[in-house]
Amino acid sequence: MRRKEKKRKSLPREIFGWFFYLFLILAVIFLLIQFVGQRTVVQGSSMYPTLLDGDSLIVDKLTYKFSDPERFDVVVFPFRYQEDTYYIKRIIGLPGETVQIRDGEIYINGRLLEEEYGWGEMKSGGLASEPVILGEDEYFVLGDNRNSSSDSREPSVGNIEESQLIGKAWMRVWPLSGLGLIH
Repeated sequence: MRRKEKKRKSLPREIFGWFFYLFLILAVIFLLIQFVGQRTVVQGSSMYPTLLDGDSLIVDKLTYKFSDPERFDVVVFPFRYQEDTYYIKRIIGLPGETVQIRDGEIYINGRLLEEEYGWGEMKSGGLASEPVILGEDEYFVLGDNRNSSSDSREPSVGNIEESQLIGKAWMRVWPLSGLGLIH
């Protein structure tokens, strides 16, 4: 008879234990999503061929709390004129630099930028047709599909302040055929 009593007493404890572990797992997942990573989906072709419309990404929200963004990082930031709209672009110009686009080529501090990310010859330098001097916390960003991208060349986007960066696009998780780190 005592064995049945012990089992009855332990059943509520076991149920409580399962709920406790479930709560702990959900809390850890919430913290990871809130402070470390975030899932986002690419809309449009501005980052073609690096990222495609419909790609699902994980954005690393923690790295820039400990280090500065670097040239060629793919970053996510909110579009300032439309709520819940985020842009994904590549950092080209760093704080304190001067960026200019002449004849479809990017110049940083007067020197031609050697890069392999741009797809297609740039038809317009936009705001960067004239030298753009970046502030101490500003970045100049471009989409990889340079002729089909709203980026720092346009007044609606302009230079991006470091505080606006949500994080670095880290990994493509969907479609599975494209699974991998983003460069």
